[in-house]
Amino acid sequence: MSSFSWLPTLNKEYGLEISPSAIRSFGDGHIHQTFLIETKSAKLILQRFNNLVFRFPERISQNHAILIDQIKSEELPYILPLPIPNLAGELFTFIDEAYFRISPFVSGKCVNEIENPHLAYLAAKAFALFIKAGIHIPASEFQEAIPGFHDLELRYNQLLEALKNTKRILSGELKELVEFYLGQKDLVDQYLSWKEKLPLRLTHSDTKINNLIFADDFSKVNAVIDLDTLMAGYVYYDFGDLVRTVACTEGEGSKDWEKINVDNAKYNALLEGFLEVGNGVFTEEEINSLSFGGLMMTCIMGFRFLADYLKGNIYYTIHYEEQNLHRAKNQMYLLKGLRELVK
Repeated sequence: MSSFSWLPTLNKEYGLEISPSAIRSFGDGHIHQTFLIETKSAKLILQRFNNLVFRFPERISQNHAILIDQIKSEELPYILPLPIPNLAGELFTFIDEAYFRISPFVSGKCVNEIENPHLAYLAAKAFALFIKAGIHIPASEFQEAIPGFHDLELRYNQLLEALKNTKRILSGELKELVEFYLGQKDLVDQYLSWKEKLPLRLTHSDTKINNLIFADDFSKVNAVIDLDTLMAGYVYYDFGDLVRTVACTEGEGSKDWEKINVDNAKYNALLEGFLEVGNGVFTEEEINSLSFGGLMMTCIMGFRFLADYLKGNIYYTIHYEEQNLHRAKNQMYLLKGLRELVK
């Protein structure tokens, strides 16, 4: 990659004259290779797309094209840095067996966690505004970027399959976790019930705090980023993922079990931000479903972490053998806290 052998073709496809000296690695993303292009006239983001994680780049390209064409961007107080078409009008450029894309650079700050509940409020408001700005677009137009990504029934069945085929010995801590997560079947039933009642919407589907660019002084959101997961979903998906990743007293990797619970101030700030946008826009049932979102998104990650441990840690990157087990245990404590909060 250091030779940028693909650069001459990239320049030709976009009508640019980028030199290797204008390109440097950028950010700490784990999926795509990301570079900052900095010339005298412009700053751009260049990505070499990871089609091992996202196996259907054509779906993502189509989803982005719909968004570029139809979203009411004038209603958004921030930027959506969607890909810039090449000279052929395509959002991806295929060079040397790899997909590349260029998008606008947005200045500001990304953070992986927050202490201030006001930032939680700003984050929730930003993601709710994204749903609102695309609420007029028929959700059926969007393709699944990652099939079954937020399907709780599917993830429960995958856990059952992993349990059936595991080579792990079911005792102690592992036995306790398996029994706990098998006991969450009522959430699967609630998920299936909500599917019957709720309309599908355009959702971001990966509403982590580091998928926002804040202003340097953290007074506002400058951009919503990482739009590869956008697809048809339920409003509570986006609220729930925020709850799981923002409103926990400890990070996902914490093993301070007694400290893991719901941060009520952040939870209430998330709810305030989402409702400020959603009241009068989302249906009454969508509003009522929000509290289920935190339960469901925490449970689904617990299912996935535990299933991966049972299968021998084949999906998530680990730094020690029991890490996925401990991630599942972390989510168990958060889920217990959320059940107490919303009962």
